[in-house]
Amino acid sequence: MEEILLDAEKRQEIGKGKVKHLRDEGILPAVVYYGGKNSLALKISRSQLLKLIHQHHIETAVINLKVKDDTSKKSRPCLIKEIQYDPVHGNIVHVDFNEISLTKAIKVNVPVVAKGESIGVKQEGGSLEHILWEVEVECLPTNIPKEIEVDITQLKLGDSIHVKDMVAPSGVKILTDAEGIVLSIAAPMKEEVAAAVEGEEAKEPEVIKEKKEALAAEGAEEGKEKK
Repeated sequence: MEEILLDAEKRQEIGKGKVKHLRDEGILPAVVYYGGKNSLALKISRSQLLKLIHQHHIETAVINLKVKDDTSKKSRPCLIKEIQYDPVHGNIVHVDFNEISLTKAIKVNVPVVAKGESIGVKQEGGSLEHILWEVEVECLPTNIPKEIEVDITQLKLGDSIHVKDMVAPSGVKILTDAEGIVLSIAAPMKEEVAAAVEGEEAKEPEVIKEKKEALAAEGAEEGKEKK
């Protein structure tokens, strides 16, 4: 597992005014939760966090917080619990971390990535439908995969890959419903549209025939009445 470090300091600034001043200086307020109850108020660099977000799949990455003047620990292994954004401007305004144990299994969502080009798309003109973008897994924090690849090269039109068909990395257990469809190859949309149009055209002569028969019947009735 790649070690991801993030510097932090204990935060004394509490309240909207003081927190706003931190943000104006490029510092984000943060909180670390541990043991289910306790928490520690911190402040971190916005630019350093943004750099990590661009370099890693931050939702599942184990981040080692190096808290300045924290004599109890060299670093705190954490997962991001929540990133709060400004509803108007979209800027990050607050970050919540969960401190974890590296020796206890945890549950996280991991991205699913399609690998290769399927026969159904390349040779048969179908389209790839990516239905399940993430799966829930259980493993040690040190074994969290960045992503799980699914080989789709042999898929033909109408074929699907279910969760039960996926191969998890060593030490990783997939918890998502085994019958869930992850990827499938759909038939070309043009063929479906063309078939629908042909069906409509086939109905039109029948409608015209029915109208002609109705008109003929009306004419016959009128002829009888005149006689």
